[in-house]
Amino acid sequence: MKTNFNPIGIRAAMIRCAACCWLLALLAVGVAAFQKPKPPAPPVVPPVVVVNLPAGVTGVEIQTALDQLPAAGGEVVLPAGIFEVAQPIVLQRDHQTLRGAGPTTILQLADDANCPMIILGEPMDHPRRVVSHVRVAGLFIDGNRFHQQRELWRLAGEGSEIHNNGITVQSVNDSVVENVTCARNRSGGLVTTLGVRRLTVRELTAFDNEFDGLACYETEDSLFTQLYLHDNPGAGISLDLAFNHNVVSDAVLTANDLGVFMRASRDNQFLNVAIRNSRHHGVFMAHTETQTALGWRPAPQTECVDNSFTNLIAANCGGAAFRVNNSTCTNNIIIRAQFKGNGQGGLSLAQPDLVTVQ
Repeated sequence: MKTNFNPIGIRAAMIRCAACCWLLALLAVGVAAFQKPKPPAPPVVPPVVVVNLPAGVTGVEIQTALDQLPAAGGEVVLPAGIFEVAQPIVLQRDHQTLRGAGPTTILQLADDANCPMIILGEPMDHPRRVVSHVRVAGLFIDGNRFHQQRELWRLAGEGSEIHNNGITVQSVNDSVVENVTCARNRSGGLVTTLGVRRLTVRELTAFDNEFDGLACYETEDSLFTQLYLHDNPGAGISLDLAFNHNVVSDAVLTANDLGVFMRASRDNQFLNVAIRNSRHHGVFMAHTETQTALGWRPAPQTECVDNSFTNLIAANCGGAAFRVNNSTCTNNIIIRAQFKGNGQGGLSLAQPDLVTVQ
């Protein structure tokens, strides 16, 4: 049989086929270009683990529940009732919460326990890491101070520099304490120290503590608001050792020895603070002095500088409404203040022009 072979026809067919393939590919690219990319799937957020403890559990059982929370964190919730505590309750892992029902959830320190009630952060003198996103809320903390023998937790070893406060916050960032009362503690009510950043303290009541209602050291970029600090033998608020770039707002300080004690504090804002019936001054500013070969001299970086007070009230205090004790404390501003009935008058300054009044 004879077969006709036409190379020109075959070549033409191949060209037509290639052109069709190219056109189909071009159409596919065009369609893909007009299709919207699919959004990525939302991350899977595990549910928050919530552990509800019954009334009457011990402080050890509360600590065990916190320690058994997963690595991602969670909440331990206490109902109304009285819970006796004989050793500190410690939140030292990220994303842990201890929450009560409000003032009816009472943590009471046992007789002779001689320890702080709650520690946020590692329970050691020099924490090795920063703890973040911890929260304490809805508690009444009774430190039972008349049945404690000392201010320091331990006499030697780790913890010997931690004071027996209602709440100690140390080396903690991005955390919250709210709706808490700290009363009758052997040292302070709530105390922050050792590098605290971006802490929010809201709705804090502190009274009848051995020293200060609220004390803050080495604390920056934090908010303290809705405070009621009264009848503390020390200051309502004590600030020292690098208290910088913070806001204190909507605070009532009544019948403390001093309203606000300040040293080594820079660039803080005080908004709507009312101080009444302090045994001595309303606000007291100073620096630290150190012994040198030439005698006592101001310690570097311990003065109070660039702080502002807006809508400050100081009334019926035994000393001055606002005392600046050292001439190194400069560039502080008072805006729309009300001073009346104070035993030593309004402003009391180590030298003129240390404070700007607007």
